[in-house]
Amino acid sequence: MAPTQEALYRDIDLELSWSERDLPERERTKHVHRLHPYLGKFIPQLVEALLARYFRVGGRILDPFAGSGTTLVQALESGFDAGGIDVAAFNALLARVKTERYNLFVLERELRDVVGRLDPLDTAAHAASGYVRRWFAPQAARELLAFRELTPDYEHGDVLRVVLARAARSARRTTHFDLDFPRAPQEGPYWCHKHRRTCRPVEAAAHFLRRYTLDTLERIKAFSRVRAPRRAAEILHGDARALPLGGPYDGVVTSPPYPGLIDYHEQHRYAYELLGLDDRRELELGAAARGTSRAALAAYVDGIVDVLANVRAALRPGVPVVIVVNDRRALYPEILDRAGLRLDERLRRHVNRRTGRRAGEFFEDILVARVGA
Repeated sequence: MAPTQEALYRDIDLELSWSERDLPERERTKHVHRLHPYLGKFIPQLVEALLARYFRVGGRILDPFAGSGTTLVQALESGFDAGGIDVAAFNALLARVKTERYNLFVLERELRDVVGRLDPLDTAAHAASGYVRRWFAPQAARELLAFRELTPDYEHGDVLRVVLARAARSARRTTHFDLDFPRAPQEGPYWCHKHRRTCRPVEAAAHFLRRYTLDTLERIKAFSRVRAPRRAAEILHGDARALPLGGPYDGVVTSPPYPGLIDYHEQHRYAYELLGLDDRRELELGAAARGTSRAALAAYVDGIVDVLANVRAALRPGVPVVIVVNDRRALYPEILDRAGLRLDERLRRHVNRRTGRRAGEFFEDILVARVGA
């Protein structure tokens, strides 16, 4: 017999659960949280609620699986300093761009200058990899590569690199309804399930570059108005299992990767190809490419244990370690025990959807642990 609505929600923390009506997409992707799509990231409102519940304003928060920087951005908005680590170079770049404190006058002058150079954009031939030739129409490839050549001219070249990646994602030869998981280039007309009509693959990129440059400027300006003064974030690119983490930190808020679900390097392949980023996918924990076999899950457990054990050495005594994860395989009791952490609370929340994820509702756990006795 299916559980009743009352029984289903009896064990759910409703203060950490939101409906689509209560928390629409525009709120889940406020200011810099929307600088670039990112699969599976948790919503900033959840981080905001967890910070308010478990931490004292003014502390220093660590996220060893920083991803696109959701914890770091929200920590800065909520009055905390923050540190983040990620093994994926694009994730580290994106988090830095989101959390940097900018001279807004210089930033606006530069980004508007770039927009002025887009029409006309010098699209002389530039060397393109096989990936670029395969996934982009000739005109789109020329425009993206020409934009890439502009980035060294500016102080805020990293901001422009994120704009380039975002435009490249939209300009690929793929169907409009399959931007997240394209399997092969789409080169001809197709029936579009998103627009309910026949569509064609994108042929150009300049309009995306212009739109996203201006959108990025406005989102950074919006975040500058709400972030707490004199708070900063430090982002490290590397393997959190072994990287020196400094500290001390006043706690952790993190959402580790789920085993066998997402390859965080492959989802941004276009960025690695266009920007020449350091690809360390062999170090990625839980990559979809490695699956969910018994051996893969054992390797995942070992990896998360090593990260949390390394993190523990950077924490003040007794501070909260808050982990947001869908632990449907019940891996985390063993992980926490082996990492020397004591589970204090296990909360359940209803998830309408995660930002940047097309899947619908599900449930996930919030584990609140501390250094064991």
